[in-house]
Amino acid sequence: MKTWLKALRVYADRRMAVMLLLGFVSGLPFLLVSSTLSLWLKDVGISLAAIGIFSLVKIPYSFKWLFSPIIDQFRLPVLGRLGRRRSWAVLLQILLMAALVAMSVTNPGISPMLFAFWVVLAALFSASQDIVLDAYRIERFRPKEQAAGVAVFVLGYRVGTIFSGTGALFMAEFWNWSTVYQVMAAGVLVGLVTVLVSKEPDDNRPSKPKTVRATVVNAVVKPFTDFMKRDKWVWILLFIFFYRMSDAYVAPMAYPFFDDMGFSKIQIASIIKIYGVVATILGTVVGGVVVARIGLVKALVICGILQGISNLVYVGQAYAGNNAQVLMVNIFIENISGGMGTAAFVAYLSSLCNKKYTATQYALLSSFMGAARDLFAATSGLAATAMTWQEFFGITTLMALPGLFILWYLIRAKAIKNS
Repeated sequence: MKTWLKALRVYADRRMAVMLLLGFVSGLPFLLVSSTLSLWLKDVGISLAAIGIFSLVKIPYSFKWLFSPIIDQFRLPVLGRLGRRRSWAVLLQILLMAALVAMSVTNPGISPMLFAFWVVLAALFSASQDIVLDAYRIERFRPKEQAAGVAVFVLGYRVGTIFSGTGALFMAEFWNWSTVYQVMAAGVLVGLVTVLVSKEPDDNRPSKPKTVRATVVNAVVKPFTDFMKRDKWVWILLFIFFYRMSDAYVAPMAYPFFDDMGFSKIQIASIIKIYGVVATILGTVVGGVVVARIGLVKALVICGILQGISNLVYVGQAYAGNNAQVLMVNIFIENISGGMGTAAFVAYLSSLCNKKYTATQYALLSSFMGAARDLFAATSGLAATAMTWQEFFGITTLMALPGLFILWYLIRAKAIKNS
C-alpha cells in the first residue's frame, strides 16, 4: 500500500499545476474550430453542405509533423531569450488569440472566405501550439513521470474542451457569438501567463550548424535518421499503429450503435459527458500511477489487454438493448480502460523521443498513431454493416491481439524496456 501511495506523490509536484493549465490551453481551441464553430455557422444561415466543407479547416492538426522541425530547431529573435520552448509557446499563443479575435469580428454570413481564412490560421496556430506543449511536457519529466504528466495534461485538456464546448454554448444563450469568441480568446491568457512563469526545460540541441544545408539537415533529416537508429524501429512503428486499434476501430461506430439501441441524443450526450469524462480522467490518473508503480512495460501489457477486453461491454449492451443503467456501466468501463491506455501509451511515445528532436519526433509518432484511427478505422462502417453488432464488437476485441503480440516480441527482443 505504501508503494502505491508513494507513486501517487508525483501528482503533488508543482509541475503538475503547470501541466494542468497548459493542457487547458491546448484543449481550448479545438472545439472553437470544429463543433462549436459549426453551431455558429448554422445560426447565421450557412448551409449544412458548407458547414461540412468548413471541417477541412482542421487539416493543420493532421499535418503538424510537416512544420514541427521549424518549431523544434529554429530560435526566435528577441523572444528567444525566454528559451526554445517558451518563446515559441508565447508567440503562438499571442497569434492564436489574435486569430480568435479576428474570427469574432468577422461575420461568416457576410464574409465567409475571410472568416474561413481566420479559422484556418486559428487551427494552424493551435496545432503548432500543441507541438510546443507536447515537447515541453516530455522534456520537463523523467521517463517514470511521463504517464503522470500525461494524465494531468489530459485532465486540463478535457477542462479546456468543456469550456470551449459546453461553456461556449451556455454563453451563446445570453451573448452573441462575437462576444463568446472574444471570451474564448481571453482564455488563452491562462496558457500565456503559465508559460511566462514556468521554467524552461534544458536545451539539448546539438551545436548550431554552420551552413544553411547543415541547418536543414539538422532540422528535417536528423530527427528521422536518429529514430531509425533504434533497434527494431520498424516493429516499433507497427506497434504504435496497432496498439490502440481495438479502440480506434470502435470509435466511429459507437454513436450509431447507441442510436440503434434506441437511446436518445440527450441520453447519449449526458451519459457520455458525465460518466465518460469522469472515467477518462480517472483512467489517465490511474494509468499514471500504474506506470510509476510497476513500470512502463508491464503497464503497456495490462492496459493493452484491458483495452481489448473492455470492448466486450458493447456486446453486453447489444444484448441488454435500451438499458440506461447498463450503458452507464459500459461507458465507465470503456473510458477508464481507454484513459489508462492513453496514459501508458503516450508515456511510451514520449520515451521514444530524443530530446534533441522532441517536437519533431513526437509529432511524427503521434501522427502515425492517428493513422490507425483515420485510415484503417474508416472501414469500420463496412464491417458493422456486414455482421451483427455482437459479432462486430467481438472482432474488435480480437484487434487488440496484433498490438499485444508485437509488444511481446519487442519485450523479448529487449527493444522496449522500463526507463
